[in-house]
Amino acid sequence: MSVESRGGRAQGRRGEADRASGREPARTDAPARPGRAAAVAELTALLAPAVAAAGFDLEEVEVRPAGRRRLVRVIVDGDDGVGLDDIAAISERASALLDATDAMGTTPYVLEVSSPGVDRPLTEPRHWRRAVGRLIVAPLAEGGQIEGRVVAADDTTVEIDVVQKRRGKGTGAGGAGSAGQKAAKSPGKPAGTVRRRFGLGELGRGRVQVEFSPPRTAEGTRSPAEPD
Repeated sequence: MSVESRGGRAQGRRGEADRASGREPARTDAPARPGRAAAVAELTALLAPAVAAAGFDLEEVEVRPAGRRRLVRVIVDGDDGVGLDDIAAISERASALLDATDAMGTTPYVLEVSSPGVDRPLTEPRHWRRAVGRLIVAPLAEGGQIEGRVVAADDTTVEIDVVQKRRGKGTGAGGAGSAGQKAAKSPGKPAGTVRRRFGLGELGRGRVQVEFSPPRTAEGTRSPAEPD
């Protein structure tokens, strides 16, 4: 959802009106186009309390050129997701805050508020918590990567049903894992996976994988976390 703010244009029209009437345009100390990094920092500090007051987390603020304007993208999220009504309410509040400040100077801008896409990296404890039940891929701090389904997460650890990759011929009997043994089956854990607990420091930037069908956990059915 995009909301166009009139803040920058309104200030510009005021200067044009002054010139048309013969008056000296009002001077302002606000820069016409503040630097991107400075704008992101100021907007984050400005918008984070309002987003938190609405019951959500401010995940990211992005500022980039869009023709003669600037695009301000605000990404918000919550434990129960973000609905269209929530996006509309946050957009209205954010637009009012921006119009009341000089954060964007006199440059016209477009404000866009949205929820994270599926490609949002998993970097914070809340990201992993919200990924419970999802299939993910993540690099390991010690090297390599894992693929599996997140089954639990808290502020310090993540529990994942890790897919045991099959190995080619000649790599050991039965395509065993690094320990040379197949992962034992246990109730509630898909065949072909082993449940592992990781500290957040052991995992890099995880990413949710797109699935075209929901996981099937009934006995005798296959989970998408299980290799073909």
